Amino acid sequence: MALIAGPTASGKSALALDLAEAIGGTIVNADASQYYADLLILSARPTPADEARVPHRLFGTQDGAVPASAADWAHAAADAIDTTLGEGRIPVLVGGTGLYIRTLLDGIAPVPDIDPAIRERVRALSPGEAWAALQREDESAATRLNRNDAARIWRALEVVRSTGRTLAAWQDSKTGGIGDRVEIVPMILLPPRDLLYACCDQRFEAMLDAGAIAEVEALLARNLDPELPVMRAIGVRDIADFLAGRCYRAEMIAAASTATRRYAKRQYTWFNHQPPADWPREDGQDVAAIVTKLREKLLTH
Repeated sequence: MALIAGPTASGKSALALDLAEAIGGTIVNADASQYYADLLILSARPTPADEARVPHRLFGTQDGAVPASAADWAHAAADAIDTTLGEGRIPVLVGGTGLYIRTLLDGIAPVPDIDPAIRERVRALSPGEAWAALQREDESAATRLNRNDAARIWRALEVVRSTGRTLAAWQDSKTGGIGDRVEIVPMILLPPRDLLYACCDQRFEAMLDAGAIAEVEALLARNLDPELPVMRAIGVRDIADFLAGRCYRAEMIAAASTATRRYAKRQYTWFNHQPPADWPREDGQDVAAIVTKLREKLLTH
């Protein structure tokens, strides 16, 4: 299986398409936004012309009204990969959602459902109060986490209070990962940062030209919970503000472009440091050479 990952606008999709054509592969999506049916344009999902070149799986298959966890996606991705292998084709996993990829490969901690009463009490605490409690009940987690990271502090505290085990202890017993049964040929794309950020700006403008505003109008017409992942995708709230008259077009473009660059920066840092050190990193400037290199590895395994 090939795995192509990296920040948004790094050229992953184009590389995956060329590689899949060269090896008789099927592209499997590992991008959270591209998983949702409502976000064709804003998620930079493959076009119908792209999908006509090689088979694609898990693109636009999830209704935006139903939030998908990393575990939900990983289960679907494992099935898609097994189906692809069963067809005699090579899976080409491509995306920029690091949590998705890590969950698929390493598995997920089988943490039981949290007692609702405990969750309510924990989440009523301020970040400072929760962190102080975590120091007493799971000192290693308190030391590891940023004191201002309320979501992770609450999560660690509610797990230890509800299950009697620390979150780290649960994570040591992850299950369901495919990393030990599928041979992976990885490639991390990390273009020069200035080029990456310029591509982020250009891409959002292109999305507007391609109909992103109408796409958000249709999404808003569904009256979905604003906290759903599909409603928090980059660009959705900025375009919604523009449609409601809360900002000018130039302000909307500036805000969405800034958010895209910041997201790309976080992804860049994650993919530069989190995947195994022996996974190759390339700047993606010579796509043909990368395709040749990956093709040789995949077809000789």
